[in-house]
Amino acid sequence: MKFVKKRIRRVRNKIKEALFSASRNIYTKELLGDRYKIGEHTYGEPKVFSWGEGTTLTIGKYCSISTNVRIFLGSEHRTDWVSTYPFPYFLEEAKSISGHPSTKGDVVIGNDVWIGYGVTILSGVTIGDGAAIGACSLVIKDVPPYAVVAGNPAQIIRYRFDEKTIHQLLKIRWWDWPDQRVRENIQSICSPSIDDFIK
Repeated sequence: MKFVKKRIRRVRNKIKEALFSASRNIYTKELLGDRYKIGEHTYGEPKVFSWGEGTTLTIGKYCSISTNVRIFLGSEHRTDWVSTYPFPYFLEEAKSISGHPSTKGDVVIGNDVWIGYGVTILSGVTIGDGAAIGACSLVIKDVPPYAVVAGNPAQIIRYRFDEKTIHQLLKIRWWDWPDQRVRENIQSICSPSIDDFIK
């Protein structure tokens, strides 16, 4: 019986190792182009909307992105103009008019960020390392590191850890470790014993 359990454990570990390695290559430069940068081990298929405003999307390492996530790099309608309609996009006579659609800037998503189902992220937003975004939230402003946000618009519900612990985790930056070091420390990374990890 011990032999069978040991064998099953070994096969399970091989599968986990294969999945871990495979996840490194989910995104390729050909698929992403120069305006999108995705860190290693990040997974998910967000729908990115851009109408040529020239903004970029940067997503860090080890991010978990659920389904139906939408990221807008622009497409902001001008509420300060007489009309909100994007005439420059549709009419030849208006092609020389710049500034519509508009953008509030690049979208930057840190490392180890969890983005829940159906989240919408608007242009100009930076989401800090370790943040968690609740399902169906509308993110219209920056999210601090290790904050848990939810709602429409997204509001800070709480922080995952106290300020001192957050500071220490941001200093450790485990997501920048080589893969081998991550594997060697996986038991402490996947543990609620934060104090043991940051020692």
